[in-house]
Amino acid sequence: MRDLVAVYRRPSYSPLQHRSNDTAILAATAAELDRRGWRVTNTTEEEVEQGRLPAARLYLNMCQGSLASEQLMPLEADGAAVVNRPTSVLNCHRHRLVRHMAGSNLAFPRTLIQPSSAPPPPRELLQELASDHRKLWIKRGDVHAERREDVVATTLDDLGALLAAFAGRGIPWVALQQHVPGPVVKFYAVTDGRFFRWYGADAGFGGERPAIDEDRLKALAFDAAALLGLEVFGGDVAFPRRDRPVLIDINDWPSFAPFREEAARAIAEYIHDRLENRTLS
Repeated sequence: MRDLVAVYRRPSYSPLQHRSNDTAILAATAAELDRRGWRVTNTTEEEVEQGRLPAARLYLNMCQGSLASEQLMPLEADGAAVVNRPTSVLNCHRHRLVRHMAGSNLAFPRTLIQPSSAPPPPRELLQELASDHRKLWIKRGDVHAERREDVVATTLDDLGALLAAFAGRGIPWVALQQHVPGPVVKFYAVTDGRFFRWYGADAGFGGERPAIDEDRLKALAFDAAALLGLEVFGGDVAFPRRDRPVLIDINDWPSFAPFREEAARAIAEYIHDRLENRTLS
């Protein structure tokens, strides 16, 4: 019998409308696999953190916290099918993402990681991040966002107050990131390329899409996912020029909200096909 466990994300890692959307894409994917003969058990990131995890051949892993990922590590080490693998989830934590991207040849904004309790870096260094002398970004340095205030555009003059605000909320590390001009697109994908969709962040899904080089967008998105070990992923890319994509962020198991039904079928088919090729039963 094919058994799978769907592990639902801790609600704090799904701010605002993402909470219901994150739940919906995992449930839809599990339902598609159920139709393909998999027996589904549901659990939560909180249960995983406490070391309670049913045995299965397949784990749909939407956890984002470090503790849950560490609890899932033995599954990955033992060769279990975990999508996404806990190591790839941890690679998406911003301080690790910055390190991986810095060691690659992929386009990524200049980013500094520092303790939130530390004073701002020297102004000449900050001016390299805010080359337009107007703004830079301050982002929490671990998971992507738990609330809107975790990713904020700021000026050099206001940076000190924002650092104190991050420290006051108990966020130990922050990323100070260069602003990349140009249109931003949001993308969603499955690693083997059977699913890839994108739209302009400003106009939203259904709005007019910016004129960009889609082939270069896809190449950057899939190269970044391969670097991090992601199978189900999404992210944000800025285009200072139509043929020059710059990765701003990449996430494990996004909500796929505008394409949920289509995405759930593609993810389930990818996982089922992958495991069939491994002759798991």
